[in-house]
Amino acid sequence: MTYDTVVFDNDGVLVGRTAFDVLKDATEETFAKFGVDDPDPDHVEDMTIGATPDSVAAVSDAYDFDPERFWRTRDSTVSGAQQAEARAGRKTPYGDVDTLADLDAAKGIVSSNQQETVDFLLDHFELWDHFGTAYGREATIESLTLRKPNPHYLENALADLDADSALYVGDNESDIRAAENAGIDSAFIRRPHRSDWDLNVWPTWDIDSLDDLHDICRT
Repeated sequence: MTYDTVVFDNDGVLVGRTAFDVLKDATEETFAKFGVDDPDPDHVEDMTIGATPDSVAAVSDAYDFDPERFWRTRDSTVSGAQQAEARAGRKTPYGDVDTLADLDAAKGIVSSNQQETVDFLLDHFELWDHFGTAYGREATIESLTLRKPNPHYLENALADLDADSALYVGDNESDIRAAENAGIDSAFIRRPHRSDWDLNVWPTWDIDSLDDLHDICRT
């Protein structure tokens, strides 16, 4: 199998992940912006990772927030925190990202992070030249239903790149399932935070470095 297109997850694949405490603090800051200085810790955790339309509605109802306004503010605040981490040098690209310059394939990004965050990181680290398209989530509640394993953004990227035979590279099981749902192959990259991870899915490839893609795309 040869691939004319490779699409990448962003956090944990191209750039380092953001520490959970940074995201949690940003979520607490969001509550503070709405006048709630001591929110329920469970509500903070629910809004930090894995939020759903139902959980946003439940939390908003508990504090009499406007759900859409609350979620837009939360996404903007969390994105700002990640941008600050990048500026401070605590969120940086992995060392093997530069090898993508010589990868003979069209390349794109599909992330469940905010579009604002994805765009900032590509600009800040001057990575746009590597990629023909890049998708993150819009700052809407509806976008939560479109996150991986939903293939929505992945299919958009594949269409943008006019992909014929494509590979999706990720570091989460949801990435592998999104590839399956889009009908394409997948590669699971074992970054340090995934070196001993036991998978409950079956990627097409199991790789240690982005450099491995050169051989895979020539197979």
